[in-house]
Amino acid sequence: MKRLTALFLAGTLVLACVGCGSDTKEPAADAAAAETETGTEDAASEEPDAVEADAQEEEGAEDTAADAEAESTEAEAEEPAETEGASTEEKSEGVMTYAEYAAADLDTEVVVETYVQAKQSWWEDKATLYTQDQDGGYFIYDMPCSEEDYEKLTPGTKIKVTGYKAEWSGEVEIIDATFEIEEGNYVAEPVDVTTYLGQDDLTEYQNRYVSFKGMTVEAAGQDDAGNDVAFLYKWDGSGQEGDDLYFNVSLDGETYTFTVESYLCDSSTDVYKAVKELQIGDKIDMEGFLYWYEGANPHITSVKAAN
Repeated sequence: MKRLTALFLAGTLVLACVGCGSDTKEPAADAAAAETETGTEDAASEEPDAVEADAQEEEGAEDTAADAEAESTEAEAEEPAETEGASTEEKSEGVMTYAEYAAADLDTEVVVETYVQAKQSWWEDKATLYTQDQDGGYFIYDMPCSEEDYEKLTPGTKIKVTGYKAEWSGEVEIIDATFEIEEGNYVAEPVDVTTYLGQDDLTEYQNRYVSFKGMTVEAAGQDDAGNDVAFLYKWDGSGQEGDDLYFNVSLDGETYTFTVESYLCDSSTDVYKAVKELQIGDKIDMEGFLYWYEGANPHITSVKAAN
């Protein structure tokens, strides 16, 4: 009876354990399934985020490349262009650059290659010339020259000049010179130096072909009747038709004296006639060569109404 009772109790205990084991495993499986489902959902939700992140990274890379290209283009655009009129011409052996000529001492020998821009005069086999290269002007005074060679010295003609650097009343020039004609041609455009009037920097343009804009004609003196006049024959009014013309122009309250040099532009030229027609108060533009005599004394070759 005790054995039956014990066997019965043992069987009951085994059945209880089996029941308990079955109840314990089901929540674990459910948890694993839930975890798997959650992981799948998280992976699914993370996948668009990853794609979006990749897209943003690619877009950022494209923007960076575009910005770099734009900066490169802008940098190229901001690079300074070559200075207009800057010299690219190489000088022959033994020939000075303009900078070397400008730095040379007075009364020393100079050798330059330059281009005829205008001829002031020829007299007794001597020529006086306004010449210039791309960097500066050279006034050649009383250079021995035959009449035949003088006719060859048309505007733009290249010449090699050997002489001595000199100065007369502020005008720097080459004297006691010899020359030879070379291959080449250059005619300078006028450089506007209006803003340099009255400044020391104006001397850097001495003997060059220059222009002056928007200046006002002032009284140059008075005639015999005491009336103000716009020009004078000679600097003191003592001259006559065919002599140099002197006239005054002003800018910003300052007055300057300009000249029509009769050897350069005689009474038959347009500029000589134009200056004789000037009226006090006229606004004019001018071109000419920046000659120097105790200060700037431009030799004017063109006068027109200001634009």
